[in-house]
Amino acid sequence: MYNYCDLSTAIPIKRERNNLQKRLLIILTSFVLLLSGVLLGISFVQEGDAGSYKNPDKSRLENIIAKGKIRVGTTGDYKPFTYWNPTTKQYEGYDIDAAKQLAKDLGVKVEFVKTTWPTLMQDLQNNKFDISMGGITRTLVREKTAHLSQAYIQDGKSPLIRKEDKEKFKSLADIDKPNVKIGVNPGGTNEKFVRENIKNAQVILVQNNLEIPKMVAEGKVDVMITDSTEARYYATQDERLSAILTENPFDLHEKGYLMPQGDLDFQNWIDLWMDEMKLQGKFKELEKKWISG
Repeated sequence: MYNYCDLSTAIPIKRERNNLQKRLLIILTSFVLLLSGVLLGISFVQEGDAGSYKNPDKSRLENIIAKGKIRVGTTGDYKPFTYWNPTTKQYEGYDIDAAKQLAKDLGVKVEFVKTTWPTLMQDLQNNKFDISMGGITRTLVREKTAHLSQAYIQDGKSPLIRKEDKEKFKSLADIDKPNVKIGVNPGGTNEKFVRENIKNAQVILVQNNLEIPKMVAEGKVDVMITDSTEARYYATQDERLSAILTENPFDLHEKGYLMPQGDLDFQNWIDLWMDEMKLQGKFKELEKKWISG
């Protein structure tokens, strides 16, 4: 007996099976392509996020706590925020006290690291300290290569002059004259302001910011253009000096603390700490102690 099949039914079944296989192949291929696209999209999003919000494998905050020490960069030449006292061999000032409070709240010790205004940003990039504190002005230029905290004091540029010259200098135009000498320390926002706004007066660069008020008092230079807070401070320390236009400064800016970019854990902790300092009135206490008296 022979087995046989009806070709009239076998051929359509075979075609139907082939068509089904083709449809399955198309569906599978589409699924693979879709999945690849999704994964590729996720990859792009992650890479984009990493560029803006990249957090290190181990936060600086963790390292500080593990080492039991926070390194604070400070210039030591900007009263009343930061000053290296050669007699006591210690730093002192508004932001020095703030740094000590910061370390206390972190549960670690504080180590102050000497920096300068010209080298401030490079020292931060070279990891010489974890944060810099000491009357640092928040600027868009600095924010390009570092992270600045929220503000804790508003300030502005004002002149420090000899008291006998109060009638002589009543505006920026009065100061910007060829026979006027302006003393300024290099590398900070004081020099930046002077370079941008003074066209006629003589600009004298003085490496040590602490020397300029004395130079004004002694007549070696006529004017120091600095933050109103510093100008008022020196006017209270030397009866020969006067801080003018402090109620109507040449510009307005704010002070903040300088940190490396890309570490959200550390940045967020600092911002929350500053919120607590404001809430508990501790910044007000520092202001009363070091600025307003």
